[in-house]
This record gives sequence, structure tokens and C-alpha cells, in this order.
Amino acid sequence: MKAAVFHKPGDIRYDTMPDPRLEQATDVILRVTSTAICGSDLHILSGGVPQPKPMIMGHEFMGIVEEVGAEVKNLKKGDRVVVPFPISCGQCFFCNHGASPACENSNYKHYGPEGDMLDGKGAALFGYTDLYGGYSGGQAEYVRVPYADISPRVVPDNMSDEQVLFLTDIFPTGWSAIDWAQMKGGEVVAIFGSGPVGLMAQKAAWINGASRVIAIDPLNYRLEKAKEVNKVDTLNPDEVDVVEAIREMTGGRGADVCVDAVGFEPERNFVDKVKAAVNFEVGSMKVLDLCFKAVRRMGTVSIMGVYGSPYDNFPLHRIFDKGITLKMGQAPVLNYIDHLIGLVKEEKVVLDDIITHTLPLSQVAHGYKIFDEKKEDCVKVVLKPGE
Repeated sequence: MKAAVFHKPGDIRYDTMPDPRLEQATDVILRVTSTAICGSDLHILSGGVPQPKPMIMGHEFMGIVEEVGAEVKNLKKGDRVVVPFPISCGQCFFCNHGASPACENSNYKHYGPEGDMLDGKGAALFGYTDLYGGYSGGQAEYVRVPYADISPRVVPDNMSDEQVLFLTDIFPTGWSAIDWAQMKGGEVVAIFGSGPVGLMAQKAAWINGASRVIAIDPLNYRLEKAKEVNKVDTLNPDEVDVVEAIREMTGGRGADVCVDAVGFEPERNFVDKVKAAVNFEVGSMKVLDLCFKAVRRMGTVSIMGVYGSPYDNFPLHRIFDKGITLKMGQAPVLNYIDHLIGLVKEEKVVLDDIITHTLPLSQVAHGYKIFDEKKEDCVKVVLKPGE
């Protein structure tokens, strides 16, 4: 089969790889019909999340069931499914307590309670390095899906791939950021980053009763997309002091909820890079620091961007003094996916309006390049295997 294969930082190729096979009686083999490039894939591309050997990329995918393990009960050949990105066994303590991203069984080589940089991780993720299970991802013609009775969801034939593809990750992730804030209605929500997750968090904020949604991003084309599809207010940090602007919009208080949808690889200047090198940090927490400043006292900051190392001068004093509630981590997709499928079916949310590029899988290297380098006004790339 053909697949998008990471070889080393900066090097993703369209390669021929062995076809996946059933390894456990609870597996299925999926013929991938659509897959996507995620912002967190770029952390592997850059080397920020290390991967020492070639690996098939991709954790946002859907397709048709081709082979079914002997113990699979909920799926049959021909079913069309979306697959949440965390791999969950469905039986351990955490899976039974609504915390599937902490599954104890799927990441058997590197699982642990510590949460260290290079070990003691949580659940396995598709196509997301050996640290997260070493499972081949879905940027391929075929993919093995373990624990197939637990996570995959059958989707209606009358809905296009594009309508439901983002239920795999970015919509549940954006939804988590807002759900964690326990909004009551009427809140001002400031979302830092208008990439795919930020755009989905904007949609979720409106659905959950926000009175105002503010999108922050240094790229004007992404702010234009946010205004076009989500009718939000926008701020460019290269043009205004966003913290002061948010306070001016909120009677001096700050936003009720701030969402970090950027993570540890924001746009950085030379001084930021030198500081990170001196402190042995990976990337920067500059966006997170802006969230702590922009949120009101007793407000909530949700962190959906990836962070992979300790950070010097972490502003614990500000978090304590302002009484900020923090929520963060991998999205518990299984807690939300059935409800979110319903929202799409009922046309209460549109997900495919963020797609800017649809490419054959054979052009995956180009897709990564324009997404990573922010060329061609690229916001979201969908890849089509077999085209």
C-alpha cells in the first residue's frame, strides 16, 4: 500500500509500505477514504516530538471496514466509520471512568503514571511516535484499528466524508476546551490560535452560549477564515496589544474563558529562541502566558495546544493570585463523539467549511509543506488515498 511516512525531521515521503494485517481478534482493517493533516503532526515534522525511526503518520482518518477480527461484535465488513484519535481498550480503570486518553493498556511500552518527557505516557495515539504506542497512522490506503468495538463510530451513508471527518479529533478537541470551562451562557471566550482546533473551539463556544467570541492569530488570512465561517471578533497580536484589547472589550476584567489552541511552537523571535535554548526548553509557552494575562480573575484557561517540556519562569504567582482554573490534555473524544455526531446530523454545526485544500495522498509532502509554512492561505488539508 501507499502511505505518508515520516523519516526524519522535515522529511515526510509518499512510500510503499506493507499492508496492515489483523494482529488481534479485536482488530479491524480499514480502507481509508479520507484523512487529514493535523497541527500536532507538525510537531513530529519539526522534531519537537521525537520519533527515531520511520513511521506512518496521521491520526485523523475515516474509511470502510475491509477485514474484521473474530471477536469484533459491533462492526462488519462494509461499515463506514470515523475513528477517534486516542486508542482505548474500553476495559481499564481510566476507560471505565470517562478518561480514555489515559488508557492503561493501549500504550503498553511507554505507559506510566509519571507523564515524563520521554516515558510514562498515557494512551496510545494513531501515527504519533513510539512514545504514544508506535501504531501506524491513517495517512495511508489502509490502517489497522485495534479495540475496534470501542472507539469507531458508524456514520450515515448520506453524509459526506468531509462533513464527519473532523469528529476524529479537531472538533471534539475544540469542544473539550469549551466544555471544560463549564459555561453557563453569556461568557466572553478568547481563543488564541485560528488554526483548525481554534476554529472548532470557536464553533463550540457559540453552541455553548458565548456572548462574544474573540479569535487571536498573527496571520490575517486565518483571521479572515475565522470571521467568514464563525462570525467572530478578531485580533492580530502583531498589530495590537491583545491583552489590553481583550480587557477593553470586557470592562477591564478580561475574558471569562481563554483557550490556548497553539501549543509550544508559536511564531517566535530570536530572543524567544535564545531563551528556550538557554533553559533547555522545547519551544515556548508565550501563548499560554498571554492566556493567563487575558483571562479574568476566577476565569478558566483551557490548554489544547501540545506542550512537551518543562518551562522556566512558569507564572504560578499569576495563576494563584487570579484564581485561574486550568484544564488541559488530550481530548476525551469518546465522552463527546456521539453527541457531536448528532449536532452534525441535525445541521447545528458545519465542520467542512474550514477545508482549504483537498489533495491526493500522493501529494502529502506538498500538503505538509504548505500547512507548516503557512503558504497558499492553507488552513486545513484533507488527503484522499487512491487518488
